[in-house]
Amino acid sequence: MDFDQGWITTIHDFGYDKTEISRLLEAFSENRPVGLVLPVAFRGMEQKTLPRILSELNRTNFLNRVTVALYAESKEEFIKVTRFFKKLEIPHRIMWCNSPSVMEIVDDLLLEGIDITTQGKGRDCWLAMGAASLDSYAIVMHDADIVNYSYEMPMRLAYPLVNPALDYFFNKGYYTRIGGDPPTFYGRTTRLFVWPIIEALMVKADCAMDLPRYMLSFKYPLSGEIALTSDLALNIRTPMDWGLEVGTLYEVYRSAARKRICQTDLGFFEHEHQELGSSRSGGLLKMASDILIALLKALVEVDALDISPSFLHSLRVIYRRKAQDAVRQYHADAVCNQLSYNRHGEESLVEAFETIILEAGQECFTTPRLAHIPDWRRATSAIPYLRRKLVDSIIEDEKSVSEG
Repeated sequence: MDFDQGWITTIHDFGYDKTEISRLLEAFSENRPVGLVLPVAFRGMEQKTLPRILSELNRTNFLNRVTVALYAESKEEFIKVTRFFKKLEIPHRIMWCNSPSVMEIVDDLLLEGIDITTQGKGRDCWLAMGAASLDSYAIVMHDADIVNYSYEMPMRLAYPLVNPALDYFFNKGYYTRIGGDPPTFYGRTTRLFVWPIIEALMVKADCAMDLPRYMLSFKYPLSGEIALTSDLALNIRTPMDWGLEVGTLYEVYRSAARKRICQTDLGFFEHEHQELGSSRSGGLLKMASDILIALLKALVEVDALDISPSFLHSLRVIYRRKAQDAVRQYHADAVCNQLSYNRHGEESLVEAFETIILEAGQECFTTPRLAHIPDWRRATSAIPYLRRKLVDSIIEDEKSVSEG
């Protein structure tokens, strides 16, 4: 059995009593209310995951409110989603993140020099976090594409934050990505790009930097399942691209003591999967490119890493070696566990990931700053009562549906 703790606290699943944890969390949440942010795109409503998620959420007894961060291209889509979520018995708000009323707030921020006009998951999550923080001590956030979702997920994520005996500020979920028929390894970007590229960066830096070590301590750094206190949520910047998860880990690294950061075992998960893509403009290659840019810029910012063409060429060579070693290890693990494993396909994916390193690295020369939305503290300094105005706009949008 794995008891490893590593550099940050790891909360394993050794067979806990879910009924007792749920009861305790319900009691703790009376003084430390828990909110949930659920990012949803209308096009994702066709997925079969949401009915199960709503059914499981209706089993919870500890959530104060659910805030759905919705991207919809029309009012008709917004109305359909609002009506769908009537099945959710918990108090909830449907935040149409690109509605005319919300976009007025976005335009007001632009006039103050805060540009969040670029639409994306990062902006939607930032807006929803701001709204949710008004009546929550802790905020859980997770994706809406989890096939085998259980109410235990938000319960496990929130518990270390709201239990006064623990008092963590940030919790990152991790889980085993094995599924399919026949069963095989998932989590390709984490396994074959994120971990090997961070290991390569540690080699280039002679293991002298804490940030790569911190990143490697997370068992699934690309997990979209997190919980954080509202205070922390208001004090961290939010990345605007596929570097969201890695960029958030970096922001937490800058803003919270390591002893207040933990990760929690959430068991087995099955997500919807990304296609590889043919270039840096889409799919897994776009994701890997954004992640690398976020990592490099973070290292420049926190450790004054000197990135040069020769550095990138060396990084590419070291990455290839580390990733190929990982493929051999996963192959052995798959054979011994009777999992399906396409070694040639994995090697080909490594070669595809390798091709983006130089191009993505070059982008750090032209735009060395991280592409972040400023933290909420700055935003509310520019526009007082901004969070309240945002909630008012959500209520007005929902009211227009009921009146229509």
